[in-house]
Amino acid sequence: MEFKDALAKVLVFEGGFTDNPKDPGGATNYGITQAVAKAHGYTGDMKTIPMQTVELIYRKAYWNAIRADELPPQVRYPVFDAAVNSGVTQSIKWLQRSVGVLDDGTIGSKTVAAVKLADPLKIVCGVIGQRLEFMTRLPTWGTFGAGWTRRVCSILGA
Repeated sequence: MEFKDALAKVLVFEGGFTDNPKDPGGATNYGITQAVAKAHGYTGDMKTIPMQTVELIYRKAYWNAIRADELPPQVRYPVFDAAVNSGVTQSIKWLQRSVGVLDDGTIGSKTVAAVKLADPLKIVCGVIGQRLEFMTRLPTWGTFGAGWTRRVCSILGA
């Protein structure tokens, strides 16, 4: 899967503007928190963040950070979506555990090589399983768990 397609799928779940008091991310639009937007140079109102800015942030902060273009196409979206939803480092650790390399949260040449040698379906199932197990332990599971489960399960049909 290519970036534009992966981003379109992520945005189905990330939706528009929200400022849920139970969400530790605070003011968020298209899944971009105000803190992430500011870290990437956007200082405007989160309700009106331009889609071009959203795309640039997603590409730099998530897609490029997981080196998605170097991963097999079937693995890109599950790892990208996990990075968006649970953080880049955590997503990389799930990927690394799925291929049996040191789970240091940094994607380097050893991780990329191991991913290319592994069965993509095994990787996807490994990432999904670890991700769901992780999320069930979060204090916000009661509030967001059903939506997270639908999101993660949709990956199997991606």
